[in-house]
Amino acid sequence: MKIILPIKQVPETGNVRMDEQTGTMVRDGVESIVNPLDLYAIELALRLREQNGGEIIAITMGPPSAEKALREAVAMGCDSAILLSDKSFAGADTWATGYVLSQAIRNIGGYDMIICGERATDGDTGQVGPGIASFLDLPVMTYVCAVDEISDKSCRVKRLIEDGNEKWEVNLPTVLTVVKEIAVPRLPTLRSKQKSRALKIPAWGAADVNADVNLTGLAGSPTRVVKIFRPQVSRKCEKISATDETTINAAADLFVEFLAKRELV
Repeated sequence: MKIILPIKQVPETGNVRMDEQTGTMVRDGVESIVNPLDLYAIELALRLREQNGGEIIAITMGPPSAEKALREAVAMGCDSAILLSDKSFAGADTWATGYVLSQAIRNIGGYDMIICGERATDGDTGQVGPGIASFLDLPVMTYVCAVDEISDKSCRVKRLIEDGNEKWEVNLPTVLTVVKEIAVPRLPTLRSKQKSRALKIPAWGAADVNADVNLTGLAGSPTRVVKIFRPQVSRKCEKISATDETTINAAADLFVEFLAKRELV
């Protein structure tokens, strides 16, 4: 079984900042980590490889520094990794990101399953996994909480829904997006850490994946952040300390007057 594992490097939640001029996320000088929800996708891929054999290829789109996220994935147990990095990829929304990842997956070829995290903590859209499926014309199962059985042509999964689980059988190859209920991510071993440090990770640009640069980055993003601002929260109020009958009555009268002015009583 050959599994492709798209992951993302994201800023730590407390360090997320937006550039108010460009409407894009500020990444320079910000400590980044592997998207926490992608760790569950990595764990599922590792368990499926243990059960069925095969290989796991982690891929990510980002600046050269995103190589760190790939090395962490290899340290957890992935077999190899590919970095998608090109100036034309900068500023991509979920549509353009899905396009580039799908082009890279086409270039890899021969895969049985593509496993993604439920969503990224910086964008919180959950759109990239289904987007990849759309570009590759593959079936997609979202919110997967269990993979029960895999054959040569299909797999059976459970989807987490509001009032329980759904059971589905889906043809291979397919795209799965998984929730954290799927498994508990493992810790890297010393040997896998050594492998990740020594591994040579290729960097593919737009030409390497036959991507149309008009469909990548800001140029290929149909969504735009048109304005960013910090709302000013100010509340003017009158406080009354209602400690006796007189002040309690005064507070009640003011409250009734407040509601009457707004025609609520």
